[in-house]
Amino acid sequence: MTVASGKMSTMVNEGNTDFTLPRGATGFSVPNDGSLPVTDLRPFRTALYAAARVAEGQVGDIEEQEYPRTFHTASIVDPTGESVILCHAHHPWIAFAQERRNWYAEEFLPPPPWASTFAEAGFIVLSSEQLATPLSDVDTSVLAKDEWRQIRSYGITTLGGTLFNSWA
Repeated sequence: MTVASGKMSTMVNEGNTDFTLPRGATGFSVPNDGSLPVTDLRPFRTALYAAARVAEGQVGDIEEQEYPRTFHTASIVDPTGESVILCHAHHPWIAFAQERRNWYAEEFLPPPPWASTFAEAGFIVLSSEQLATPLSDVDTSVLAKDEWRQIRSYGITTLGGTLFNSWA
């Protein structure tokens, strides 16, 4: 699995425009569809500590997802500074940001060299280019009317803004 190359999974093609949003990507559940999938935090924590060792750093604070946020947040502090890691609460997606926030639009960073540790643990490491993909280039066919209402009301226009958000 190659990090940030567009070859990470069958969900993203070479051009980074063939991303399909699966059920649960926005963090909203649709009545009668059952509960959303959940990303197990144990493998995330394990990968986080492995990444810190590779980066010759330490794990910083880990914040578990709380409604209405759609992601867990953690950090690794190494000799170059602090890296903020985002882990989607419902799908095994990893992103990187410069600072901790409750929502993101286009403030994503390229994955650091040690991001491959997350891919080796079964996560999909999303590149900053993928996260900046306009929603018009994403397969959004599974999104419900209520999800679109939230996306429009918050002015979200990118894949990253849809995945890593706080809808309140």
